[in-house]
Amino acid sequence: MAPAASTGAKKQKKKWSKGKVKDKANHAVVLDKATADKLYKDVQSYRLITVSTLVDRLKINGSLARRALKDLEEKGQIKKVVGHHNLSIYTRAVAATE
Repeated sequence: MAPAASTGAKKQKKKWSKGKVKDKANHAVVLDKATADKLYKDVQSYRLITVSTLVDRLKINGSLARRALKDLEEKGQIKKVVGHHNLSIYTRAVAATE
């Protein structure tokens, strides 16, 4: 019986993984000329516009994306569909057909 009892102790302990390491996103904090041109030209063609879509596509900061969306809405290039305190959803502004 002694050999059977000692076999359990020979198993190695479970090694815990360190977890997945996410790369640090190096997004722009200030709107430069190239990004601004792309913002005003391309965003009008997007069907769904949120802060996260601008962050992903233009590689800009979240606070900068919120400011850009407010600016585009004031200029009439996009219109707000849903305005919640957490998430604002915009869409492209289309001319009203009569």
